[in-house]
Parts: sequence; C-alpha cells; structure tokens
Amino acid sequence: MRHPPEHAEQRVYRSWWHDALCYQVYIRSFADSDGDGVGDLEGVRSRLGYLELLGVDALGLTPFYPSPMADHGYDVANPRDVDRLFGDLDAFDRLVTEATAHGIRVTIDLVPNHTSAAHPWFQSALLSGRGSAARERYLFRDGGGDGSVPPNNWVSAFGGPAWTRTQDGQWYLHLFAPEQPDLNWAHPDVPGDLIRTLRFWLDRGVSGFRVDVANGLAELAGEPDPGRDHDGVHEIHRMIRKVLDEYPGSLALGQIQVAGDERYLRPDELHLADNVQLVAAEFDADAVRRAIEESLSAVAGTGAQPTWTLANHDVVRQVSRYGGGAAGTRRARAMALVELGLPGVVHLYNGEELGLPDVDLPEAALRDPRWKRSGHRLPARDGCRVPLPWEGTEPPFGFTDGTRTWLPMPPEWMVLTVEQQLEDPDSTLSLYRHAIELRRRHPAFAGSTLDWFGAPAGCFAYRRRGGGLSCALNTTSAPVPLPPGELLLASGPLADRMLPPDTAAWLV
Repeated sequence: MRHPPEHAEQRVYRSWWHDALCYQVYIRSFADSDGDGVGDLEGVRSRLGYLELLGVDALGLTPFYPSPMADHGYDVANPRDVDRLFGDLDAFDRLVTEATAHGIRVTIDLVPNHTSAAHPWFQSALLSGRGSAARERYLFRDGGGDGSVPPNNWVSAFGGPAWTRTQDGQWYLHLFAPEQPDLNWAHPDVPGDLIRTLRFWLDRGVSGFRVDVANGLAELAGEPDPGRDHDGVHEIHRMIRKVLDEYPGSLALGQIQVAGDERYLRPDELHLADNVQLVAAEFDADAVRRAIEESLSAVAGTGAQPTWTLANHDVVRQVSRYGGGAAGTRRARAMALVELGLPGVVHLYNGEELGLPDVDLPEAALRDPRWKRSGHRLPARDGCRVPLPWEGTEPPFGFTDGTRTWLPMPPEWMVLTVEQQLEDPDSTLSLYRHAIELRRRHPAFAGSTLDWFGAPAGCFAYRRRGGGLSCALNTTSAPVPLPPGELLLASGPLADRMLPPDTAAWLV
C-alpha cells in the first residue's frame, strides 16, 4: 500500500486499511485442497501467490466455524473453532502465517446476532423449558391469544414468520432461518462470550473483523421493528472497539443496512462501514455519480475512510447485473476503473477480477436457504457463488482434484480461467492487475476529495484533488471526447481521443 511521505517535523499516521485493497474470499468457492468439491482453508493458502500477484492487501474470509450449514456457515455452532469441512485450527494458523509472509492481512466474519440452533446454549435452552435461565440467552416469548400464534407479526429475512414454536409451546425469535436463533444482548453471558471470541482470534493473528448484520443486534421484543438501529447496538460496538483497541491496528468493519452510517463511525465504534451504494446503482452516469457523492457525504467529518464495492456473495455479479454478454463485460470493466480510482478502501469479491458472470443454474442444483425458505419467492444467490476457474479446459478447472464441485461450473468458463487470462494482456484479469498496480504506486492517486468536470449527458468525469487522477465514464451509446490529460489506462480500446460507449478511462 502507499504511505504518505514522512517529514522530520511531522509524521502522518495512517491505518493499514486507509487505501487498502481487500478481497472477499467465499471459502466454499475459492479453492479446494482435499477433493471433496468444497473450498477450504488449505485451498486459500495454496493460492496466496495469486493474491499477492493481484495486489491484495487483506483477505476477508466468510465464516469457517463449526456449523450444520443451514445458512452456509452463518449459523455458527462454535465461534472459536474451524468446521472440519474447511480444515482445522492448525490450517487456519498456517494460512495467517503464510498470508503475513506474502504481505497480506487476514480478517474474518463475526456473526454476533445469532447462533446455530445446534449451539450448546440453544440446545440447553430447549431442554430446560419455560422460565429457565438457559432460555434467557435467547428471545423466547409466549405466543399470542391462546399461545398458538407468534408473539408479533415480525417476518424473517428469509421469508415467513420470524418466530418458531418449540415443543413446549413457547416461541423463539430468528431474524433469519429457524436454525439461527437470535441472541438476547441484554444477558451478560452474550457480550462476555463475544469478548472471548474476539480475543481468541486476535491472539491467533487476525487483523480485524467484518461484523455481520452490525445494525441488527439488541432486539427489543416489544418494539415494532426487530433489531434495527436501537441505541443498544452502539453500546455493543463500543464494547467490540474497546477490545480491538487492545490490539493496535485491528479493524472493525460493520455490515450496516440503515441510513446514517456516520453514527456507527464515531471514534469509539466501527472503523469502517460496508457501502453497497455502487452495487445498487444502475449503469448510468447520473446514478453512479449520485452513489459516489452520497457515499462520500456519509463519512465526511467522521474521520473514517469511504469504502467501495461492486460485488459480494449476496448479489448478482456485475457482468450479469449490467446486461450480460459482451455489453455486461464492457460495463463491468468500466465500473472497475471508476471504483479503483476513488479514494478510500476497495473491497473485491473473489472472481470479479476474472469478469465472471452469474451462472444460470438448474433448480435441482440450487442450495441457497433464502430461496428455499421463501418458497422460491426470493431469488437464489447461488449464481454468484459458483467455484472459481483456475486452469485447464474443462470443469472443474483446477478448483479441485475431485470430479464434482458443490455447485456445477459451466464449460464455457474455459476462456475465463486465471491461467488463460494471465496470458492475455487484454483480459479482465490483466486490466485489474494493471489498475491495482497503478493505484498502489502512481502519485496521481493521492488526495481524498473529488472535483467533478462538466461532461455530456450520460457521462461524468471526476478528478482526485491533491493527486490529479481523472476518471471519465461514458454510459451512453455514442463516443464522446476525452477530458484533457495524458491517458493512463482505459477499460477498452480508444481511438482519436474519443471515449467509446460503456467505457471508462484514467488520465493525468
């Protein structure tokens, strides 16, 4: 990463994540080391050289904890161990050690809102019955009327009621699947256990945590809106931050899904907030500019860096989201330059640097619990979770030594493998590598403020004040003149100082 110049009279401290490139690894789909068709920690370790070549500063690992996998690991049965599907604690320690040797930090997902129904606490609560101390760690309530209807009308994020009835007639709250009972943050055992978990992983060398559903804690079962932005949430984040401050350089990144992110970014709470504004924006210059301006405004005055992402394991990949085919690929490449030209922290999702589209999977192959539990009303997210193609000319493309993968891989990905794209200077992977290298080393990427040029309708151009980088984007159907400056990089071929449709360019 870049560091500001140091002067004898003044030294400017910047956290390691100030302009970091973070790479989300969906472990199930990254690389498989044991032939079972499911990615694992050793698989991640085996590809660290690739991630160093790409220019990654930090890995963000999705949950790898012991779990019945009702929600692919976000139903945690033990937050201080590794599920045998993914390896063991020794494998985790080897990954952290070798990642550090490659100059890559490791952050992990923290899931504090709920546990698995297989967690010993919840099993004890079920066995202990009404009024027991064990049930106080969760949100058990009597039903309405004669007890046969849920306590209120809350609904689960996966569809259906947010309450499930136990055999003795009480109901328990779950904002997600029934196998994910919500914790009662008013019970002292709950924060105490989280503190133990934080220290367990920090002592093993992790550099921070992504706090899952960071605004969805501290449910108050008498209120009309479950677990959304209650004052108690901020006390929990202060507690987390207090522990992290004992480990200098440790990051707290929150998945925030409410307006007013700045309240979570106070000096004693989160360091960074997930930002999905670019994900939600259509491929339209006005919509993208609006997303950028709103994102910068949200963190202005907080001291926190803006964060940017175009993809994650819950959303349709860019190529498909922007129209699919050749047009979707052109637009995804253009948006990569828009994102990588912005000041702050960039989060990549594994495979986006290959220009992977979503895969249209047959219903028989779908695994997403949200799709299943919603009665197929909510779209399946499996299409963006298909394993990565590494090498070769047919599935499984080096992802595994086995013959099957947990989600099927399309044969047409033979032209999108890492091996194929590394040899092609015009590939999407080569574009990402070149852009990341420039972002890391070129002085034009200094400065945290943007100025906007005048631009034709359907286009925009911003400039990094302090560094001088300009980024121009054309979302129209006709070429437009490039802004002044020397061309540094373009997402597609240019001619005669004209920026083609669906293209972005960097200039200095």
